[in-house]
Amino acid sequence: MKLLRSILDVPAKWFEKGGKLHRFYPLWEATDTFLYTSGKVTRTASHVRDGLDLKRMMIVVVAALVPCTLWGMFNVGYQANLALDPAQVGELASWSAAGWRHAVFQVLPGWLGVYNPGNPLGCVIHGALYFLPIYIVTLAAGGFWEVLFAIVRRHEINEGFLVTSLLFPLILPATIPLWQVALGISFGVVIGKEVFGGVGMNILNPALTARAFLFFAYPGQISGETVWTAVREGYAVDGFSGATWLARFAEGARDASWFRCFLGLIPGSIGETSTLFCFVGAAILILTGIGAWRIMAGVIAGTIGMSLLFNWMGSDANPMFGVPFWWHMVLGGWAFGMVFMATDPVTACYTHTGKVIYGLLIGVLVVMVRVVNPAFPEGMMLAILLMNVFSPLIDYFVVRSNIKRRVARNAA
Repeated sequence: MKLLRSILDVPAKWFEKGGKLHRFYPLWEATDTFLYTSGKVTRTASHVRDGLDLKRMMIVVVAALVPCTLWGMFNVGYQANLALDPAQVGELASWSAAGWRHAVFQVLPGWLGVYNPGNPLGCVIHGALYFLPIYIVTLAAGGFWEVLFAIVRRHEINEGFLVTSLLFPLILPATIPLWQVALGISFGVVIGKEVFGGVGMNILNPALTARAFLFFAYPGQISGETVWTAVREGYAVDGFSGATWLARFAEGARDASWFRCFLGLIPGSIGETSTLFCFVGAAILILTGIGAWRIMAGVIAGTIGMSLLFNWMGSDANPMFGVPFWWHMVLGGWAFGMVFMATDPVTACYTHTGKVIYGLLIGVLVVMVRVVNPAFPEGMMLAILLMNVFSPLIDYFVVRSNIKRRVARNAA
């Protein structure tokens, strides 16, 4: 470790103020602080209460996302293997989306069973060949804009992109074109965050902003009805094309097992299908004090209340009126959005009361969008983005209410 430290210290003078490469200081600083804690210390007494900084906060969030990521890769491979006709495996010769994956499989040991849905390791490897290219493109395209803005503005590269770069691939269908991935994350980083001043000043969640852009610009590849099932190209079969479970529920179908949906063995966006592993991530965030449990509790309460109201109202024309709250919680991006998107500390409310109201309204809106709008079965993305816009207003009224109450108490 000392050798590595000395290697990093040697070129430090080139990147510091006055050095030949001082304009690229953000790149050197990002590498240095990724490997080591900052060597800067305060000269006078400070008000820091613990050792938690932005870097460590983001690392905890990334750790909380790992279970959903691993399960997402397994489920994508599992769904693709279920849809793949074993008789056609030997005929996958075209260099299409499935063809190049098959070429990779040819050099892997047979015992990995990459085409066997009963082999967990094979399913993970198969799913990784969908997930990893999306993740790499997200890192490359989004990282380019992060570095560019850091150099132009002459400030350090913020670690917030570590979370955004992992969140974004997990809310995408596995078969999305990679050029759309690059375009979407570029829009999310530049328009959703950097134009507002960077991390800490954006009013919309960057990952959700990127997905919303793709949804409205290219609904055919990322609609709320047909996210990842797969593509058929002659013999190059990656899976099948069909509706998600939410869309099936909107049509009145009830052929899914609740436990199967809770576990996440259903088609959907890469990291959103498993409510179980989203709850595992929620436990990590709450126990470490990073995730706002008040927001999660508010989303749950709002979902239950609005679902019960629609169940009581009923409808002969719209089957979604009869969907109970426990089904809403295991379908679509409800769990993933509640745990990892709604709790974003930058775009959510800051006050304790505001967090409860914010989460409550998200829960109400997601059910309302799903039930009332038959054209779009999903609703979590739109609900969170809408409440991102109103979160400062909620905090404003909460603070004003507290001030008014204290003034009245002191006057008495």
